[in-house]
Parts: sequence; structure tokens; C-alpha cells
Amino acid sequence: MKSYERLFIDGRWVAPIKNGSFETIDPSSEQVIAKVAAATAEDVDLAVKAARKAFDEGPWPRMSGADRAAVLRRIGKGIRERLQELAEIEVHDNGKPLPEALWDLGDAAGCFEFYAGLAENLDETAEIPVALSDDRFSSVARKEPVGVAGAIIPWNFPMLMAAWKVAPALAAGCTMVLKPSELTPLTALELGNIAAAADLPPGVLNIVTGLGKDASIEFSVGGIVPVSG
Repeated sequence: MKSYERLFIDGRWVAPIKNGSFETIDPSSEQVIAKVAAATAEDVDLAVKAARKAFDEGPWPRMSGADRAAVLRRIGKGIRERLQELAEIEVHDNGKPLPEALWDLGDAAGCFEFYAGLAENLDETAEIPVALSDDRFSSVARKEPVGVAGAIIPWNFPMLMAAWKVAPALAAGCTMVLKPSELTPLTALELGNIAAAADLPPGVLNIVTGLGKDASIEFSVGGIVPVSG
């Protein structure tokens, strides 16, 4: 049984503050396949703070779209290099047939590659002049990252849905906190290893696992804050 008893926060694997864990089950055999870190609101708070610091002080939002694209393509490549392994993890964690899991993982890699292209386009379209009827004034529409994004994903397409959330947010220059389903958390955690190997700056992507009642993310006008209960 493999252990996933760490959370990916600020570019490091750290134990949850309360040292909690839960088991994830292979639905085909009903056997335990891994122990997973159980985060609480305190851990989510640390993840949000790491993401906020990475946004306010780190290089990611200030990098060119081309530079962010290079990292996103490395993440896509990292998924493709481990395609068979990751698909087999999803088979056991999610219960879907291997051919479907392989397709999902290939699509996840393609998602990072697609948004890498859009990140590059941002370099040419970051500021677009807006025509005005009065020549005394000028106006531009400016595209810029808004801050920290929070994403909670369901169980049915574990890494693919993570890619759907993570890739566009990162391409735009945002930082984020990802909370996968407690039913299928394993490939989302593997994404942390892949992102680190791709030289994604610390704090840009944070991954917290746990039960919904103990570790969740609340969206508000000021950003995202952890809630429990």
C-alpha cells in the first residue's frame, strides 16, 4: 500500500497539521490502495497563504506568457512520460477501464499544451486599444491575472478535471489551491510531483486532500478562504 500522507504546499510535501489521514479504496476489489493526508482548515489556510505570497511576491504573474507556456508544456510532457503509470493509478482509484483512463490522461496532457499556446498569445494581446469617439481620450483593454484561484474537483475524471482547472489558471498567471475529491485523490497528488519537476515556482500550485467537511474552499470577494464544518 502506497502512502500519500503529505500535502503539496509551497512547493514542498508537508504533513497535515493534525496528522490526519484517510484511506482510498479500489472500487473493483473494495481493498484499500493508499493512505492519504487528511487536511483541515488550518492546512488550507497555509495553502492559501502560500498561493497569495507566490502571487504577490513571486515571479509567476510577472513572467511572460511564453515563459509560463514553457512550464505548462513541461507539465504536459511529464504527464505523457508517465501516461501508463498514471492511467493504472486511476484505474485502481476510480474504477474506470484502462483504455478510458489512458485517453483521459492523454487529454490532460493536451490540456496543458493547449493552454500553453493561449499563454503565448497573451504576450501579443495583453493590451488592446479600444476605439473612442472622442480623440482627446485613449483607452486600452488590459488582460492580467486576478489573484489566487481555488478549485474543488469531483471524482469522475480525476486528473483531467484537475487539468481543466489548473492549466487555464496558471496560463493566465494566477496561483491556485486545488482540492481533489477524497474518493479519487491520487493522480491529483501525482500532479504535484510533475509540476515540481517542471520547475513551477513554489506556491503557484498547492494541492490539499481531505474530507469535504474538514477541508474545503469558500469563494469570496476578497479571494478564497478556508472553511470547515
